[in-house]
Formats: sequence, structure tokens, C-alpha cells
Amino acid sequence: MADDAQDRNLPASERKKRKAREEGQIARSTDLGHFAAIAIGGWLLVKWAPDMAAWMQNILAQGLRFDHATLANPKLMGERVATLAAQMLLVIIPMGIVMSLIGAATATLSGGWNFSTKALAPKFSKLDPFAGVGRLFSKDQFVGALKACMLAAVLGSIGALYLRSHVEDFAGALSMPLPVAVLHAVQAAVDGLVQLVIALALFAAFDVPWQRHRLAEKLKMSHQEAKDEHKELEGNQEVKNKMKVRMREMARRRMLQAVPGADLVVMNPTHYAVALKYDEAKMGAPRVVAKGADLLALRIRDIARESKVPVLQAPPLARALYAHAELDKEIPAALFSAVAQVLAYVYQLRAAMAGQAPQPGDLPDLPVPDELDPHHPSARR
Repeated sequence: MADDAQDRNLPASERKKRKAREEGQIARSTDLGHFAAIAIGGWLLVKWAPDMAAWMQNILAQGLRFDHATLANPKLMGERVATLAAQMLLVIIPMGIVMSLIGAATATLSGGWNFSTKALAPKFSKLDPFAGVGRLFSKDQFVGALKACMLAAVLGSIGALYLRSHVEDFAGALSMPLPVAVLHAVQAAVDGLVQLVIALALFAAFDVPWQRHRLAEKLKMSHQEAKDEHKELEGNQEVKNKMKVRMREMARRRMLQAVPGADLVVMNPTHYAVALKYDEAKMGAPRVVAKGADLLALRIRDIARESKVPVLQAPPLARALYAHAELDKEIPAALFSAVAQVLAYVYQLRAAMAGQAPQPGDLPDLPVPDELDPHHPSARR
């Protein structure tokens, strides 16, 4: 492979970590689960020992009590067995629920909450014997087997030594009544249970960071994987360029569709064209609905003439509007006066064409600030 394990020296990206969680790959410590189950289960056993002793005595007494009617009617025997089984389930089921909650809590503590069904999907690659042999002799398997052997040896040694030193205490329980024997056995086992819990806690303290380190090593990326992911996230540059061209074309089309609704178009006479619209009831100032340069300016001019929108030649104003006014935005405040004179001229011209006013003269000089005209010498310095 071009990307072997030695090339994977980059930490996993957030995207790869998120994808791994979706596939069920998270850090899980079985030793932490064993520690929590034994510790909490042992604590509950000690706390409930008197009640459990009384309960066991009652169950045993009911199970060994028979009368003639019960022996003569198998149906009554079945009902008794069912009743005893239900009483046992009333204790076993809550204990099972508690153990399940403990398992879920410890799994969440080590790797966080995660729900995924992808981990249940069959993976036929695991049926490959050659890949299985490789996994069998991997570093993870070696460390896991070594840790399991050490755990078994430590727990077995603790249990054997404790039983050896307390064998007389456990043997003495055989001569006691059942409730007293249960309490005695529990009390005798408490110290040994504490030793087992301490050993499991030490193994869990090692296993939790080891599992997180193991997952981080497994998810490491090569330089090529990082490049491929970055390319996938950013997208193909050629496709992005095509999308940008398409978006610009769509914006250009929408802009040209707004020209027929403009009040006037200001031009310079072939290089720049800016279409303006002003609605006194809805706008605080005239708004730019279209603008363009060169061929696009000529296209705006042609559409305006086809739609009978006035086209005025005002080069400084056209250049200033093109350079400083944004599309679909109101014009700069510095150009209010010049645009107002142009609009007033257009309204007079329309009134004259309708026979309601005399024909206006030439368009007066417009007060365009020199610094807003990009072609003015003072603006280029």
C-alpha cells in the first residue's frame, strides 16, 4: 500500500473523528466497566445482605413446603413454581437493570455518548483469514492479551490468597442457619472484595487512557489522506469556478431584468452605465438597480431604450456611481445632490413629452466631488 501505517503520522481531523463516531468507533474501556460493576454490585450486596438473606430463606421455605393437595394436582405445582419464579424475577430484574445502567454509564464516561447502528452491519472483510492473522499478531492484540493475562493473574492471586487465609471463616458458615450464614459469608468476603476492587481500579486507570490513545493512533491520517479530505471539503476547483460563473450569470440576468423598472440610466457614454430607481414612499434615497461597464453598459443602455427609460449622458456622475455605489443599495450621500438634479431633469423631460411643461434646456453641470470620480486627476493621485 502507498499509505502504510508508517505514513500515518498526522492527528485525525475533526471530520474523520466525527465519521468514526458515526460508525461506532469510540474509546471503550472494559476494565472500567468491570471495576464499576464489581464495586457497585459489591456495595449493593453488602447493603442488602440482611434483606437478601431473609428473602432467600423465605423462597427456600416456600419451595420446600408441600401438602397433599399440591402433590395430587400437578397444576397447583406449576402455579407454585410460577409464583416462586416471579418472586425471584422481582429481585433479579432490578439488579439486571442496575447493572445495565452501570455499563452504559461507564461506557459513556470513557468514550462519550454515542448511538450508531453502523457497527451492527456485517463486515465481510473480517472473514478474510489473512487479514485475521494480521490482526491476531498486531500490537493492539498483543497489549490486550498481555493486559488480560495480567488481570487474570492479579485477580486470581488476590482471590486465592484471601480464600486461603479465610477458609475457616467460610467453612464455619456451613454450621450456621441460612440467614446468619449469608451475613457471615458476606462480611467475610468484604475485605477480599475491596482488594479486588482496588486492583480493578488500577487496571481501569491504565486502560481508559490506553483505549483513547489506541483509537487516536488508529485514526491517524497520512499526508495524502489529509490532502484528499481538504480537496473533498473545498471541492473541485474547476467545479467551483463553473459555479461562480453560473452564479455571476444569474446575478447579471436578474440585474438586467430590473432595468425596465428604473427611472433613468446614467452613462459615460459607452464605458459605464448605472440604472437608478427612486420611490419617495419606500426609499430614503435613489437606489442602484443595475450597473455595468463596456459591453454590459451597452446592454443596459439598449434595454433601457427598448423600455423607454431615459438614458442621460453624465460621464463624471456615471463614473462616480459605478465606482462607489453598490448594487441594490442606496447611492452615497455625497452624490445625493447630483442625482437629485438628474431626477428633476428627467421629471421635467417627461412632463414636457406629455405636454404638461415646456421643454427643459441642457442638463446642468452636476456637483460631483472630484475625489469620487476615478478618472479625475485628483482621485488618481
